[in-house]
Amino acid sequence: MAVQFRSRRTGNLVILVPTIANSFFAKVISGAQQAAQLAGYRLLLCDTQGREAIEREFAELVYAHQADGVIQLRAYDPFAAPFPGAELPPIVNACEVIHNGRHPSISLDNRAAAKAMTEHLIELGHRRIGLIKGPKSSPLTRDRVAGYQDALNQAGIEADPALVCHGDFSLKAGDDGAAAMLALPDRPTALFCENDEMAIGALKRIRQSGLRVPEDISLVGFDDIPFAAYCDPPLTTISQPAEAFGQRAVELLIALIEKKPLAERHVVLPFELTLRESTARVRQH
Repeated sequence: MAVQFRSRRTGNLVILVPTIANSFFAKVISGAQQAAQLAGYRLLLCDTQGREAIEREFAELVYAHQADGVIQLRAYDPFAAPFPGAELPPIVNACEVIHNGRHPSISLDNRAAAKAMTEHLIELGHRRIGLIKGPKSSPLTRDRVAGYQDALNQAGIEADPALVCHGDFSLKAGDDGAAAMLALPDRPTALFCENDEMAIGALKRIRQSGLRVPEDISLVGFDDIPFAAYCDPPLTTISQPAEAFGQRAVELLIALIEKKPLAERHVVLPFELTLRESTARVRQH
C-alpha cells in the first residue's frame, strides 16, 4: 500500500467489454485476467453494452485515481474529450480498434482473414456466396466486407448486393439473415457469417428449411469460439487467438503505466483458416 501511495498507482486495470455474453470476448477477458494477475494487477470488468456514457464513466476512474489504465475492446475512444489540463491516461485499444494510431493497439488483419475465407469457398467452386455482416458501425464489419469483396474481384466474380445482409453478431441475426438468403429466387450455395454465433444461428435456420450443410449449402464463420468445433457439422471458421488479445493488451498497458518503452505500438496477431466439415464443393445441378 505504501508503494502504491508513493507511486499514485492503484494496481487496478479497467477493461471495457461491449458484451460479456459474447463467447469471443469471454476468452479475451480470460487472457487479460491471467496476464494481470501474473503481473500483480487487478482487472476491473465493465460490461458497457456498447454505450458511450458507460464507457466514459468507467474510463474516468483513472482520473479519480481509482484505476491506473484502461483496455477498450470497442472502436470508441472514451478519452476523446479529456479533462481540461489532464494528460492522456494509459489506454490500449484491442480487438475492434480505432485506426487513427493515437493509442497502442492489438488487432487482427480482418481484411486478409475474410479474403482467405472467401477464397476457400471460391476454390470449392462457389460463385454465389452470401455474406451476413456485423454491425454497420464496426470497423471489423468494414474490413471483413472489404476482404470478401477483394476475393470476389480477384476471381472475376461480380458482387451481388442481394447476397449481402446486415447483422449484429448475434444468434438471431444469423437466423434472420439465413432466412432472407434462402428466400432469394437464386439462393447462395455458400454462406459466410462474420462471426461464429451468427453462423450457428444460420445453421438452425438452414436445417429448419429442410436443407443440409454442407451438401446443399456450405456455411462458414469467424472467431473459432468453443462451440464452433461442436456444431453438427463442425464449423469451418477463422481462428484468432482470443486469449492473446487480452494478454498482449494487458502487457502493453502495464508498459505504458510503468513508462517502459514499447517494442511495438500496434500489434497484429495471426489468424488461421480452420477447415472443418461445414464446407464442401458446390453441387452441380
